[in-house]
Order: sequence, then structure tokens, then C-alpha cells
Amino acid sequence: MRQTTLAVALVSLAFAVSASAIGQTPADTEGKKTPAVRTSESQARMTSALEKLKKGNARFVENNMKSRDWLAKVSATAGGQYPFAVILACMDSRAPIEVIFDQGIGDVFGIRIAGNIVNEDVLGSMEYATKVVGSKLLVVLGHTSCGAVKGSIDDAKLGNLTGLLAKIRPAVSASGAGSAKDDAYVNKVAEANVSQAMKEIREKSPTIKAQLDAGTVGLVGAIYDVSTGKVTFLPD
Repeated sequence: MRQTTLAVALVSLAFAVSASAIGQTPADTEGKKTPAVRTSESQARMTSALEKLKKGNARFVENNMKSRDWLAKVSATAGGQYPFAVILACMDSRAPIEVIFDQGIGDVFGIRIAGNIVNEDVLGSMEYATKVVGSKLLVVLGHTSCGAVKGSIDDAKLGNLTGLLAKIRPAVSASGAGSAKDDAYVNKVAEANVSQAMKEIREKSPTIKAQLDAGTVGLVGAIYDVSTGKVTFLPD
């Protein structure tokens, strides 16, 4: 009996030492489970990628975001990734993709570049995400008060930025005359720029076009309001 009691005591001591070594107590580790992560099977079954993003943004706007164990997600996704969506967004620091859509590690591919413009590298990234990894939805996300859009309206010149802003000029032309000081006009150009990017994705990537035509991948545009946190998806 004394030997059994001693053995139990030693096991308990070993557990306590192990837990304290990583900054945890037995109470901390009790009941914890490996967090659910997206798998190839769950990705393949998904039929509501757009709704998932809409609901995530609604939680963000309502300040009711999901509680996540981020470090546990890091460990759980280390063996692979199966994001359900690809989001092409501006680099603007006020519009962090995973935050505004309330998504976790491994949920979405994020491609960020000033003015959410399309080039060969962006298209290649999208082709990898959809054709190789199996993502179901492509989102082009512009935003209000976009500095790149304002720079393009003003036809600004600055090193390599000059060429980037030139890619937004078709949206400026399509929006008619206006000023970078007019918020409504800037947002009008931003929306036109999203539509232009969507057009270029379809026209410049036969790989993506084939998936869009087959209905295996979706493509939507949206605008993020930097003053409210709300994402508005554009009509088809």
C-alpha cells in the first residue's frame, strides 16, 4: 500500500514539475484540447465561404470576436494549411485581414499590396491557393480613404511607386473627374479599382478563369470602411 501511495505521489510530482517548466499549473492544462483546424476534408466540404467571412466581420463590428488560443493554433497548423479563402487587400495598417474578418491562423490566405492591385506575382499566388491548396473563394478588398488611390488620382511620382499607382489609373479614368480631397470621389475610385482588379484576375489568369467558369471557385469584391470596421460586399 505504501509503495502504491509513493508511486502516485511521484507521478503527481513529475506532472507538476513538467507543467511548471512550461509556465502551467495542473489546473491550466486540465480539460484543454487541441484546437480545431481546417483540414483538406473540411475545406472540400465548405459551401459557404462568403457567409463565413460576412459573419466574421459582423462579429468584429459587434466587438464579439471568437476567443482563440493562438499559440495552440500555431502548433496545430504546423503540419499543413487548407485556407478556405484568398483575400487580396491593400497594405493599409488599419485593415488587418484576419482581424476584420475574425479568422484564425490557417483560415485565409492574405495577399497585401498597396492599392490591392493585380500583377503576375499576385496572380501566381492566387493560382497556387486555388489550384494547388484548394481555396474556394477569391476576395478583392479595397477600403475607404485609400492612400494609394489618392496618389493615383494626383498622378504622384515616386520611384517604383510610380508604376504601382499607374495600375490604378484605369479606375480613376472610369470614375470621371474628381479630387483626392473629395472623400466620396476617393471611395468611388476605390470601388472602381476593386472591379478593375476582379476583371484583370479573370482576364489575365486562364487557370483562375477556368475555375470560375466551372464554379469551383468564387470571386467577389468588397470595400472596408476604416471608420466603422464594416465590410460591404459589392454586387455581382
